[in-house]
Amino acid sequence: MPDPLTPTTVLEVAVPAPLMGVFDYLYPPHQTNRLQPGIRVRVPFGRGTRVGLVMGLKATSDLPASRLRRVDAVLDGEPLLPDDLQRLLSWASAYYQHPPGEVFATAIPLGLREGRGLAEGEPAFSLTPAGRCTDDALLKRAPAQWRAFQLLFHSTDPLPASRLESLGPAWRRAIHALIARGWAAETRLAPALEPVPATADVPPELTPDQSRAVVAISRTAGFRCFLLDGVTGSGKTEVYLRCIRERLDAGQQCLVLVPEIGLTPQLLDRFRRRFPVPMAVLHSGLAEGERLRAWTAARDGTARIVIGTRSAIFTPMLQPGLIVVDEEHDASYKQQDGFRYSARDLAVWRARQLGVPLVLGSATPALESVENARSGRYERLVLAERAGTAGQPTVHLIDMRTHQPTDGLTQPLLAAIRRHLDDDGQALIFLNRRGYAPTLVCVGCGTVVGCDRCDARMVLHQQRGRVTCHHCGSDRPAPVACPQCQAELRAIGQGTERLEQALAREFPGHPLERIDRDTTRRRGEIERRLERVRSGEARLLLGTQMLTKGHDFPGVTLVGIIDVDQGLFGTDFRSAERLAQTFIQVAGRAGRADRPGEVWLQTLFPDHPLLRVLLSEGYGAFAARALEERQQAGWPPWSALALVRAEATQRAPVFAFLEEAAASARALVRDRAPAGLKVLGPAPAPMERRAGRYRGQLLLQATARRDLQRLLPEFRTALAGVPSQRRVRWSLDVDPAELF
Repeated sequence: MPDPLTPTTVLEVAVPAPLMGVFDYLYPPHQTNRLQPGIRVRVPFGRGTRVGLVMGLKATSDLPASRLRRVDAVLDGEPLLPDDLQRLLSWASAYYQHPPGEVFATAIPLGLREGRGLAEGEPAFSLTPAGRCTDDALLKRAPAQWRAFQLLFHSTDPLPASRLESLGPAWRRAIHALIARGWAAETRLAPALEPVPATADVPPELTPDQSRAVVAISRTAGFRCFLLDGVTGSGKTEVYLRCIRERLDAGQQCLVLVPEIGLTPQLLDRFRRRFPVPMAVLHSGLAEGERLRAWTAARDGTARIVIGTRSAIFTPMLQPGLIVVDEEHDASYKQQDGFRYSARDLAVWRARQLGVPLVLGSATPALESVENARSGRYERLVLAERAGTAGQPTVHLIDMRTHQPTDGLTQPLLAAIRRHLDDDGQALIFLNRRGYAPTLVCVGCGTVVGCDRCDARMVLHQQRGRVTCHHCGSDRPAPVACPQCQAELRAIGQGTERLEQALAREFPGHPLERIDRDTTRRRGEIERRLERVRSGEARLLLGTQMLTKGHDFPGVTLVGIIDVDQGLFGTDFRSAERLAQTFIQVAGRAGRADRPGEVWLQTLFPDHPLLRVLLSEGYGAFAARALEERQQAGWPPWSALALVRAEATQRAPVFAFLEEAAASARALVRDRAPAGLKVLGPAPAPMERRAGRYRGQLLLQATARRDLQRLLPEFRTALAGVPSQRRVRWSLDVDPAELF
């Protein structure tokens, strides 16, 4: 029998720990006010303390009173998170089978997770009077402190922590050393957003399709999910802007999700030019102080528009009115580790709970979204024509069996590039493979330089003189000869680095800009490079998939796709869908203004059915056929999936655990006997060894999502009790985006 406790003295607290469920605590001493769900508390946990979130109150606990510990401190006077966000996070924890404490921690900025108060802004630092009188020569043996001192000395106002990050990872240690000497002091900046522009751009005239879409969305009073299916260049962003204007005029806030950080500056600039209102930006590239300021401004209603990447779906808003998910098909909306949620799917749930419209925009909608529109769950709004006078680009296939490439470039493609450059156009060359060459092979014995920790080849990065594994990050000097027979090593295949050299050699008088992960590591670098392209300074643009996501290049009249074949024969059931989306998105960069565009596609398989359908009938026809194939095979959206992944330094423990997991799953399926629920596997991952660890997986597939959801809580509990689970790392991924 549980010990009876005084009514409402037991708090259910979500503590950030890898354990399902919440933890019971007693009220703190001298606490007289009733604590509400959503308030942060500091609690003893293990041998230390953690900041948790109150989830609920109850009269009794299943544990004896003697085993319950008291809350150390109450950190908030009112709930930190609104009710709607608490419900979203609780639902997401149950749906994705992830510990609630970690789920709630995902939604809160780091400073708040550490117990900092909402009123506390970003840390900032300045010199004390003693510091300003100090001779900086005393710091000549401490260069990091000297650089920090110089920054503070030449600033009349306290410098925020985000400005000091330019000093490198040792800046905190240097600043704290100056504080210890009495030469510097820490303060907190009041939460503030960037200045609001004084004027706004005049909106362009809408096309008939845009007008119909704006009217349909703006007239919606409650929840409705719209699939804005518009060809590239059709003006989807303008539809977003008009609908946001309607909501702002009604005194409401709007949340806009984008798939990548790289898209944020361009979209933000356009929004700022249109709306003279405070805006908050949220993405992983922000300093913690910047993130806290933006999060707080959205929560208290100061920020009227919130723009962010995946995790921004958890941003609290005081007066929500509209949610937009741009490029809704993008796989970046699915978190691939830790709390494996889909921001797009959570946007649907959140919009329904808030009673506000949701707009999912894409030129290549996910097949699940296409089916939801066909079945009537979503309302499909079509933008069939490009805005302005721009037409669809002309597509040309280059058969590489007839035209042999040199350094990845065929003569027809080179001739087309030259023609467009001579006509004052810009050319975009797409290759989704960075580095110089993906393979180094010995001409004598055939040895391929591979990764010691993965079942993968090392990629040559010639400019750095290194070979790198793009899967685990292993990096070492490039070998000068074969490690087996000392014969010559030859670089096979092309990456963007090799292609850059070839294009520079072919077109020496035309400035070239390469955009991939290697060239855009520094903060602000992608914006600088993109601006060179938009201004016309760069005539050639070369890059990877970073260029496919929503960028507008008005001067680009030619797009060359170097190697589409690598996506034609993928092992994942979504491979064809991703290839089709990439092709349409890349091709759409050509001919955005009033100049006709061309797309040149190099392939060894010009008669491949997927390419033929895309070229002759478009993405809509491809989607219809792909959905028929999915339905026949029983893949999503005609089934729901959950994937158990396991990894260990040895292969045997992985499959011992997965075999036990499979046996547990099959036993649960037999007991429940739901129709259409299958246990598939276990099987090795497509790349079995990665980063020195062996990987395997087990797939649960159900015809009805509700059957899978009913099974998962019991199945996860069974997994936690499997003896062999202590020897592996394992995770449960509901609605996996990739089977790898």
